[in-house]
Amino acid sequence: MILVEEIQTALKELSLPEKKDFYPRFFKAGKGEYAEGDEFIGVTVPDQRKVVKAYFQKISLPELQQFLSSKIHEYRHSALLMLVSKYEKSKDPGERLEIVKFYLKNKKHINNWDLVDNSCYKILGRHCFENQDDGLLRELAEEDHLWSKRMAIVSTMFHVKKGKFELLKELALKNLSHEHDLMHKANGWLLREMGEKNEAELLEFLKENYHKMPRTSLRYAIEKLDEDLRQQFLKGKF
Repeated sequence: MILVEEIQTALKELSLPEKKDFYPRFFKAGKGEYAEGDEFIGVTVPDQRKVVKAYFQKISLPELQQFLSSKIHEYRHSALLMLVSKYEKSKDPGERLEIVKFYLKNKKHINNWDLVDNSCYKILGRHCFENQDDGLLRELAEEDHLWSKRMAIVSTMFHVKKGKFELLKELALKNLSHEHDLMHKANGWLLREMGEKNEAELLEFLKENYHKMPRTSLRYAIEKLDEDLRQQFLKGKF
């Protein structure tokens, strides 16, 4: 497809050798994980956004499929940025639903924290909140797959932003003891955001569950609390 080749060329022209070397080290230094076999061409996110702005309205879902199926990380990331832009700009409920279905069909290609966190909140989170379809996020949270679970948790950020906390608390509890630190961070990060909106809600959740929480989740969750409160939780004396 001519448009696919044009976008690939535009991205390659913005690639930097030092970034090509940097990205794999960044992911493996504890910042997150990338899929086995991923390749990097060294295009920064700001440069990707320039390409996205120029092409997202022109590109079709079948063409985006080629980028999402690629082994090149920046192609997949750019494809998701274009998909988010398409979803946010669309006024057609039918088109939005097709984008959600396309996103879910491609879950296997959305397989590291960078791809998950940059897309699911703005697509799945908005869709589920506006259509009152929390069942979709509950199903993802039940799947035996790290990235599906993280999608469910991070998508609830849209609910948190709107002052709705019940789904977040339910999904956080469902995977509170998950073995992977990336889930601990996601749970803690979103609980902290809940506390920013309503500290009483966070304190109620912590009173009941802090003794069961992994240390990472707890540290993130209490980060914005008063220092005396933080110390009580950290020392297990609350």
